[in-house]
Parts: sequence; structure tokens; C-alpha cells
Amino acid sequence: MDAHQESEVQEFNRLYKELDELYHDIALKLGISDSALAVLYTVCVQGDGCLQRDVCREAYISKQTVNSSVRRLEKDGFIYLEESTGRDKHICLTAMGKAFVEEKIRPILDVENGAFLEMTAEERTMFILLSRKYVKNFQRRVKKMLEELT
Repeated sequence: MDAHQESEVQEFNRLYKELDELYHDIALKLGISDSALAVLYTVCVQGDGCLQRDVCREAYISKQTVNSSVRRLEKDGFIYLEESTGRDKHICLTAMGKAFVEEKIRPILDVENGAFLEMTAEERTMFILLSRKYVKNFQRRVKKMLEELT
């Protein structure tokens, strides 16, 4: 890889981290942890009653982190848990949680959608295709690297 290509990868990584930092800033402003934001965001997108594993899958957060956040949000009165099959539990919003999600989390989705729609339809399609391609390439290379380490 030449210096220009390496610089491009570094720029991509900076942009990814900058985006991540924006969500961190939102969580700070809302007075919640990044993982609590991920839980409430997922409930907002998936709907009331989603499972903890849905949060893990959607937010790419460990079960332990999600469980800790869920316990904290439950203690703070934002959510309650309902039993499901097996060990699964549904995450349900309390009245306070519903109000918080509508007033504070839903606007995040609106901002995301607005920023995305500022691109043309062609740009949006290309952005998704190229992002998906990069992730698949990266996954394949990480898998190979990890196999070589063992």
C-alpha cells in the first residue's frame, strides 16, 4: 500500500470516529451513557418490546454491556422488562421512557434521515454499496488475520 492509499484509509477511520464521537456527544448532552443511547435508539427503531439480543445485534454491543445498560435504564424508570420465551426478555418503555424516546431519541433519527437525504438518490445508493463492500472486505481480512494468529 502506498502513502496515498494509507492516507485514504486513515481519513476513512477519522470520519468513522468523528461520526461515533457525534453520537457520544448526543449521549452526553442527554445525560445518558453511550450504551443507554444504543438501547433506547434500538427500542425507538425496532419498537417497544424488542429483545436485548436485538440491541446487541443492531448496535454491535456485548451482551454484558447491554444488560448493564438495561438494568440502569430500568432502575432510572425508563424501561421495564417482560418475560419472553426462555431467557429472553422484552424491553418495554415506561410512560417516562416513551416521552424521553419521543422527545430526545426520535429527533436523532430525524437528523440522520435529513443528513442522508441531503445526498442524491444515486449518492445514497453508492454510499451504501461501497460501505457494504468495505465492511465485507474488512470482515474477510480480519477473519483471515485471526485464523493466522491461532
